[in-house]
Amino acid sequence: MKTFRTFSFGCRVNQAEEEEIQKKMLQSGFSWAEKEPDIMIVNTCAVTEKAEREARQFVYNIKRESPNTFLVTTGCALTNWQSRSAGLKASLAGQKDALLGRLPIDFSVDNVNKEYLVELISHKFNVKRLTFNIKKNLHQDKYISSGRYLLKIQDGCHRFCTFCIVPYLRGLPKSSRISSIVEKINHLPKHMKEVVLTAINTEAFGKETGETFIDLVKTVLEKTKIERLSFGSIHPWSINQDFLKFYRDVAGENRLIDFFHIPLQSGSDKMLQLMKRNYKRKEIEEKLFEIQKINPYALIGTDVIVGFLEETDKDFEDTYEFLKKVPISKFHVFRFSKKKKTAAYYMAKRLPEPTPTQKQARSKRLIQLSQRKYAQFQASLIGKTFSCLLLPQYNHGQEGLLSNQVPIFVHEKEKNNSFKLHSVLVESVKKTRLIGKLLD
Repeated sequence: MKTFRTFSFGCRVNQAEEEEIQKKMLQSGFSWAEKEPDIMIVNTCAVTEKAEREARQFVYNIKRESPNTFLVTTGCALTNWQSRSAGLKASLAGQKDALLGRLPIDFSVDNVNKEYLVELISHKFNVKRLTFNIKKNLHQDKYISSGRYLLKIQDGCHRFCTFCIVPYLRGLPKSSRISSIVEKINHLPKHMKEVVLTAINTEAFGKETGETFIDLVKTVLEKTKIERLSFGSIHPWSINQDFLKFYRDVAGENRLIDFFHIPLQSGSDKMLQLMKRNYKRKEIEEKLFEIQKINPYALIGTDVIVGFLEETDKDFEDTYEFLKKVPISKFHVFRFSKKKKTAAYYMAKRLPEPTPTQKQARSKRLIQLSQRKYAQFQASLIGKTFSCLLLPQYNHGQEGLLSNQVPIFVHEKEKNNSFKLHSVLVESVKKTRLIGKLLD
């Protein structure tokens, strides 16, 4: 029996795809191997130059350490590396694209054909599907083993933000039907306590089916018994008045997780316009404070780009002061890098770009601000009681995720707590980590 292993870079959509690939590989008769697998499947990311560079280095390392492993590569970076003429026929024939010639990749499947990846591998190795009933747990996947399931609900984007290459690599929006999503959730193993809905753009959900994201969330809560529902990220365009009203109605029920990762990218109206984000800081500010008003202990995070084209010191200060003011407690900070095919790549020929030194300094300031705000948010939780999903046990206690997705360490009270929801009292913060105790 051929063995395999998988690895994903990048977003939670990639991670959800990885889980689906694992399941299909097991169903198709392959077996998991933590070390020296016959087949290694790498799902790549292209959101930044750094992500692509790390993917290339990982590919080289795999082949250097395990030269006999059959290396399969897919994802956004792979799609970006392939020439326009490379397609399914070339992959089936085992041919390497001109741009991939220097990489030690044995088999490549672009995003368009990713859903057929397992079938293509099975065809390559002449492996026939053995069973549809997989009793074995999917190894040590950090989500599945924690009682959380990443469920991809949507792919692609129609927004074409000037800095973003994703629409060129993942195509226009494609959504799963709500009925299909509900069915998948209702057939999850009993130990699954949380479903994380993942999407490239939640606002684009249902564009081609006539359904909406808010309809999806309502239906999942109504027609499934999943105990916790959360989002990988929720785009600013999805935070509309209908969503805020719905959140207000269900707040306090503990089924909809009080965590919102909203990728804003900037707090400067000038930068938002250059990025083609189609919203202004004032309207976003109002929505953020509304979330805080509904639940002061909801954790809000964001993505921020520093050093975008024509960003001056004043533009950066606008973003800094905005993030300092609004109830966002955690930032992922990215330094702008031009990506071929994007509008920004061509805009850079006529617009000035901040220097690497300026980008580094601005990034450092935002990271420090994020650290301070997150510490303040953690401190605000001390003395409060939250619902908590406990993760697999450690020697002297357990990690858990509060109902706002903040990690916490709890002292062990009884055995076999994993995959259960408990009430936890937040007692203190030690070395940037919450400490608490079980109340039930």
